[in-house]
Amino acid sequence: MDFAYSPKVEELRTRLQVFMADHVLPEHRRWTRLAEAGTYPLEVIEPLKERARADGLWNLFLPGLKPDEPGTRLTNLEYAPLAEIMGRIPWASEVFNCNAPDTGNMEILHLFATPEQRQRWLDPLLRGEIRSVVSITEPDVASSDPTNLETRIRRDGDYYVINGRKWFNTGALHPNAKFVLVMGVSNHEPDAPRHQRHSFVIVPMDAPGFRVVRNVPIMNHHSPEGHCEVLFQDVRVPLTNLLGEEHAGFAIAQARLGPGRIHHCMRTIGQCELALELMCQRARERKVFGRHLSDFANNQDAIALSRLEIDQARLLCLRAAWLMDTNGNQAARVDVSAIKIVAARLQTTVLDRAIQIFGAMGLSNDTPLAYLWTWGRALRFIDGPDEVHLRVVSRHELNKAKQEPVDLSAYFTPPGPDGR
Repeated sequence: MDFAYSPKVEELRTRLQVFMADHVLPEHRRWTRLAEAGTYPLEVIEPLKERARADGLWNLFLPGLKPDEPGTRLTNLEYAPLAEIMGRIPWASEVFNCNAPDTGNMEILHLFATPEQRQRWLDPLLRGEIRSVVSITEPDVASSDPTNLETRIRRDGDYYVINGRKWFNTGALHPNAKFVLVMGVSNHEPDAPRHQRHSFVIVPMDAPGFRVVRNVPIMNHHSPEGHCEVLFQDVRVPLTNLLGEEHAGFAIAQARLGPGRIHHCMRTIGQCELALELMCQRARERKVFGRHLSDFANNQDAIALSRLEIDQARLLCLRAAWLMDTNGNQAARVDVSAIKIVAARLQTTVLDRAIQIFGAMGLSNDTPLAYLWTWGRALRFIDGPDEVHLRVVSRHELNKAKQEPVDLSAYFTPPGPDGR
């Protein structure tokens, strides 16, 4: 494992940092102002997208890019430091066509789409002309286990008919959102295997019977693109809108979630770096009781611990990315669960320290800290709650202990027969 950045990655990092400093950061206040006014800031995003694509900073996330597809083919390990840089501005990933949930949707369309589906849905996504939504989580069941999902997909002649309620559909209010990838029960036999009951179907946003019910706030924050509750009421789409094989939805979902999880973690590490930089700046500038905040040992400890924990998380993230590249997504499943836990908890921990050093200002929208803390807390549910990922890691360790038993008796030192 060699985690040194190659000359190629260093060159891309430099170009991306310059792009962010020269073009994205100067637009951050305008983007925020428009978003807070309830308008999705396309007038900010679209010109930046055109510039990013022209500069070759496009679709950096997708290792499987083909020569005729727009973008720069990078491994997961190569992409990680670039995602960190994008993550410092929460909306910046869209500028480079590297934003969730489109990245995950492009991943599975790349793997499972028919030629017709590629032409209609994937190619425009790769070009950044449209946005997409993924519809998995449901309000009435424990969606951390996708086999619990109850949205019904029923065949009716040459059509599928879809009925159900979903929520946390990110991007459903984006003005360029054109379709939803919805997961639901398609095999209604009572004795059907639980992992072979669901399918993914492509639903156009303008399909009759599909409705956005509301934008669900996250920790009292309304996202301009929406984390929406949606309703499917007798939505009819042709059988050709099936993604992959019928009843193979669980496997497709797993193929989607692995890369999506690690991309979140990469961006989180960048956000924690930003929080640490702000923390240090505030501690050096702010005085209390005649001394700078940086002179107090408790603040010094907060800064040092944040530095150590960010570096630890980055190494774990890079190892997971390396495993995905060398042995495949499935082989890296445990490591991805591990970094998913670590990164989400890291973000709330580091941001909490930064807010404390900033004082009451850290609670306001004058700094990015409050929003970034909120997103870190949400990340402990997004793409699977901590408890599910802890279960994955613990099962792996226990199975390893069972399959590879080691004689540890020599480590125990009970007293001998004479009590010594």
